Amino acid sequence: MLKAKVVGRVWSTKKVEGLPNGAFLEVEIDGGARIVAFDVLGTGVDEHVLVATGSVAAAYFPAPHPPVDALVIGSIDPE
Repeated sequence: MLKAKVVGRVWSTKKVEGLPNGAFLEVEIDGGARIVAFDVLGTGVDEHVLVATGSVAAAYFPAPHPPVDALVIGSIDPE
């Protein structure tokens, strides 16, 4: 699991069939690297989030699992 901050949205004109409603977000993980994560929570820019990666992220969805390898799984409250 990674701690990250949402820095932007990634727009897609087409999605894989079977992918639920949600958004692709660009998140910056600790250390400065950026990845794209799928979000089903309705998270906004500048929010801090937890991101699950790999097969754990894909397993959230019912079979057949869509090709998602980073998933926003929670919001972190500011300190």
